[in-house]
Amino acid sequence: MSKIEKNVEELVKPIIENLGYELYDVIYEKEAKDYYLRILIDKKEGINLEDCEKVNNAITEILDEKDYIKDQYFLEVSSPGIERVLRKDWQMQENIGKEVEVKLFKPFNGQKIITGILKGFDDENININDVELPRKDISLIKIKYNWIGV
Repeated sequence: MSKIEKNVEELVKPIIENLGYELYDVIYEKEAKDYYLRILIDKKEGINLEDCEKVNNAITEILDEKDYIKDQYFLEVSSPGIERVLRKDWQMQENIGKEVEVKLFKPFNGQKIITGILKGFDDENININDVELPRKDISLIKIKYNWIGV
């Protein structure tokens, strides 16, 4: 987590929680020539457009006031989605026993994408189907949703 992401998270988390939502993640990244600040929110019933608008309106002014980000950026407030990315330990803890897709920087046993059940993790490794994958070799972990029959 970058310093900007950490500062923004500390700033907006109480505001978002006071509105009745969970702050799932804060992502600050550059895509092509543009910067994006993505605020991912969640609640048990799911997130809709009105929820995103409500949070956007509640945090825009304070983000501008604190001015943590010197570059021009686009603010996006959204749901983490059904195939949500797991970047934090608490997110992985909540999803132990679920099917995940792991993308690797380099092949492991000839594969760069591994799908399986998240069995556990520690500071060094992620356990998928009883195989230990070094965290340093993982570029992305996300929930794998079975779209067949939906």
